[in-house]
Amino acid sequence: MSDCLFCRIASGEIPARKIHEDDDIVAFHDINPVAPIHFLVIPKRHIASMADVTDGDAEVLGKLMAQVGKLAREQGCTDGFRTIINTGRVGRQEVYHLHVHVLGGEEVLPAMLKR
Repeated sequence: MSDCLFCRIASGEIPARKIHEDDDIVAFHDINPVAPIHFLVIPKRHIASMADVTDGDAEVLGKLMAQVGKLAREQGCTDGFRTIINTGRVGRQEVYHLHVHVLGGEEVLPAMLKR
């Protein structure tokens, strides 16, 4: 999708501080980090959100998730990290291209959501 920010990053049209790239996925540092370590992992193929995932996306999403731990360790998350996938308006998704936030570093992350 030519107007999708993350599609444009994945294609190389928009530069990003990439930490991993292969035929199916790209990982890059968030431009507005909320933790000492904050990067995103996205499929190169446009999938708008988790609400739009189909059985046909299983292989690429499996590959994406399999890379998260490896990439987190490589970036310095040696004692854990958090993954976040925002979905849709209520889930506060801002860019409608499926992406996994990986957050870590010092213990600056808040506890899970309060009831």
